[in-house]
Amino acid sequence: MEIIRLAQDELEALHLCDGEGMTQEEAGVCIGVSRGTVQRLLAAARCKVARAIVRQKALAISGNTPEKVHNNSSIEDVTKEQLGNAKGSSL
Repeated sequence: MEIIRLAQDELEALHLCDGEGMTQEEAGVCIGVSRGTVQRLLAAARCKVARAIVRQKALAISGNTPEKVHNNSSIEDVTKEQLGNAKGSSL
């Protein structure tokens, strides 16, 4: 059976944006990357998940266990200060 590999950072972006309802900007603050990077990760993750479902392929998560989002982070964990700093930067 073919295995489609979802990278840990792709899973993290998918979880935060689609699972927790965060914006790409908020997710970027949590992960520590730009909004554009979150957008790229999210697009790749959605494509891989859709391909796995439609083609009935196995979906595997690859990479190390993350250290940030992994302890049940949610939108409440992103402080207004962090978002203010992100909006002031070039996220």
